[in-house]
Amino acid sequence: MRDNKGSYYDGKNFYNLDNSKKPPSLSDVIYWQSTRNFINLPSLNPKDYNFEVLENQGELIKSNNSKFSITWIGHATTLIQLNGKNILTDPIWSDRCSPVNFAGPKRYTKPGLTFENLPKIDIVLISHNHYDHMDLPTLKKLDQKFNPIFFVGLKNKNFLINEGLDRVVELDWWELYKMDEISITFTPTQHSSARGVFDKDTTLWGSFVVQGSKNSFYFAGDTAYFPEFNEIGNKFPGIDLAILPIGAYEPRWFMKVVHMNPEEAILSFSNLKAKYMVPIHYQTFVLTDEPLDEPLKKTREIFINKFKSTDRLLDLKIGESRFF
Repeated sequence: MRDNKGSYYDGKNFYNLDNSKKPPSLSDVIYWQSTRNFINLPSLNPKDYNFEVLENQGELIKSNNSKFSITWIGHATTLIQLNGKNILTDPIWSDRCSPVNFAGPKRYTKPGLTFENLPKIDIVLISHNHYDHMDLPTLKKLDQKFNPIFFVGLKNKNFLINEGLDRVVELDWWELYKMDEISITFTPTQHSSARGVFDKDTTLWGSFVVQGSKNSFYFAGDTAYFPEFNEIGNKFPGIDLAILPIGAYEPRWFMKVVHMNPEEAILSFSNLKAKYMVPIHYQTFVLTDEPLDEPLKKTREIFINKFKSTDRLLDLKIGESRFF
C-alpha cells in the first residue's frame, strides 16, 4: 500500500513509483556476465587510464565552520559542509565494495581525503543498502570515531543497529527531519535494494534534499532517470548543488532501469532546476562496461551542447573541494 506521500510497500517489498520498469533480476545478471564479449569491449583496466587525484590534507576543511562547501572523495562519497555541520554521503573508504574483503570490485583510485584527515562528522546520509553505498566497515569506523547521526530509508535501521550503530534515523519518501538549522528530506529515486540473494527490495532506497539557513543540496545516491525529478525540483526550489551519478550505465538494456547515463543525468539536473551539477559515481570502481573515462567526457560534451558552457558543471577531481 502507499499513502499520498510515502513509498510503495506491500508488507514485504518496496516498489518504484513506476513499477513497470523492473530492476535487473539475478537471471539478468547471469545473462549479462555470461554473454559479455571482452574482445569488443573497451578497456576496463584502470592501468590503461590516467586519472588525476588531488592530495587533500583537509586543513581548509577542518578550519571551515561557516562556508558552504563540497569535497568529492570518490564514487558517491562527498563531504558537504553546511551551517557548520559536516555531512558525508554514502561513505566508503574500503578497498572493495563487496560482502567480503578478498573479492568483488576493487577501488582503483584512492579516496580524495584520508579517513584520518576527516573533520568531525555530524551527519551521514545513506541512499540505499548496496555494498558500494552502505559500506559497513566505514560506517562502523565513523560511528566509533565521531558518533554521527545516520540517515537511511525504511527498514534499514534495525540492520544498522544490529551492527552496532546506535544513532540511526529512518525515513520514508518525502519524510522530513529537522535538526538545528538543517532540514533533511528523503526523496524518491528509481532504483532497488539488496545485500544478498533473498532480500531484494526489502529495504527502501532514495535520495536526500538537505536545506540549511542559506544553502541547499540534493544528493541522488543511485538512480535511473524518472519524471519525479521535476516534482523534487518544484517542491524544493533554489537547490544550490545537485549531486548526480553519471557512471555505471552500460549495457543500457541492463542498466537503464537503475542507472542514469550522462545525458539522463543532465536532464535530471535540468528538471531539478539546480544552480550547479556535481557529477559522482564514476572513476572509483569498475562496475559496468563503458570506458572508464567516458562518463565525464560525455557529460562535458552534452553539457556544453545544452548550456553552451560548463560554468554550472562542477566536475571536481577526486580530492578537490569547492567553497561558496
